[in-house]
Amino acid sequence: MLPTPAIAALREKFPLITELMALQPLSWFNPRIAPAAEGLKDVGLTADDVADASARLARFAPYLAKAFPETQASGGVIESPVVPLPAMQAALDMTSGQLWLKQDSHLPISGSIKARGGIYEVLKHAEMLALDAGLLKEGDDYSVLASDAVRAFFGQYAIAVGSTGNLGLSIGIMSARLGFRATVHMSADARQWKKDKLRIHGVTVVEYATDYSVAVEAGRQQAENDPTCHFVDDENSHDLFLGYAVAGQRLQAQFQAAGVAVDAHHPLFVYLPCGVGGGPGGVAFGLKLAFGDFVHCVFVEPTHSPCMLLGVHTGLHEGISVQEIRIDNLTAADGLAVGRPSGFVGRAMQRLIDGYATVTDEELYRLLATLEQTQGLRLEPSAVAGFAGIPAVLAAPQYQAQLETATHLVWGTGGSMVPEQEMAAYVARGRALLAAGAA
Repeated sequence: MLPTPAIAALREKFPLITELMALQPLSWFNPRIAPAAEGLKDVGLTADDVADASARLARFAPYLAKAFPETQASGGVIESPVVPLPAMQAALDMTSGQLWLKQDSHLPISGSIKARGGIYEVLKHAEMLALDAGLLKEGDDYSVLASDAVRAFFGQYAIAVGSTGNLGLSIGIMSARLGFRATVHMSADARQWKKDKLRIHGVTVVEYATDYSVAVEAGRQQAENDPTCHFVDDENSHDLFLGYAVAGQRLQAQFQAAGVAVDAHHPLFVYLPCGVGGGPGGVAFGLKLAFGDFVHCVFVEPTHSPCMLLGVHTGLHEGISVQEIRIDNLTAADGLAVGRPSGFVGRAMQRLIDGYATVTDEELYRLLATLEQTQGLRLEPSAVAGFAGIPAVLAAPQYQAQLETATHLVWGTGGSMVPEQEMAAYVARGRALLAAGAA
């Protein structure tokens, strides 16, 4: 925690900090937003890098279809549907444009957006080891990796990660299926069912009574002490980032198939829940490559964990945490419970993200209950955060001329694997809050 005089100096320089410390929902639109052609130069990665990631996922598709039967219908492609939400749009009093949901909540294997970056990084590491050992060569059918002999080979190696939950699920499940010795270091806010699920898959779960940053550091330390261990760095990994970025071109194809135009007369607004920043940052990078200046990305964070907004707004990035300005980082949105943002993502995307918004836990529950009531869709609290960014955009003067023909896409980041009893409790709490507000 910063001393009181230091906080006072920050508040004087950045008045928004006072609003953040009040824990009230707010929005901030980025005055440094730049044309995509300029802002993309900050990233240090290119469309060629994303194409390479996409090609690698295609090479692994035969393996995934064999190792995970739930991907057979898609030919081993890990992808989620995009669906319109007319009833939810009406409930939100959106009288113009169209509202859609990207259902990463229903991605196969690990049931969240983390199935993109997390699984991709594990596959890339496995490919490198297999190629170096002569177990694979160019042009091979990667389904050969599903053999017991290859699993025994990967068993010589370890993979570690620190997680609040969903990244740990994707890394742990994928690593264990390939044969790696997987360890997930999980922070105090991680749900018990996620820990249990990992252990069922043969993953070692190490629990901490503290927050995300401590779990990440423990994973990093494990890898430093073990030359056979690969550490998945949620804060700085380019591989994670590229795995997420593949979503951009895929969404472009999905919208084309659905007859949804994205152009100068039909702008796209995408609302992304944000924790440390890797998932939403990578997706936003892919979207900017696919749609350029026609897409506007908004990150949404809990009022108790607004780390990316704090880092980008002050320009301090990973040099400041919410705890240092006396915000507790305690939220029901476990996947977003991060106190210090990714410096890599903050700097890479600082001229590409249009805006940031914050949301209370109570509003998350109301939103998930409204989505369940109107559309019959059930998402976990973190995953509905994007809906809270919509009012900020609808009220922003700079977008008024574009709203009539705009498409609004909420990125639903998780929920399909939540146990029925726990999901029912989420919905019940949301319905109670809705009823109390209507009374």
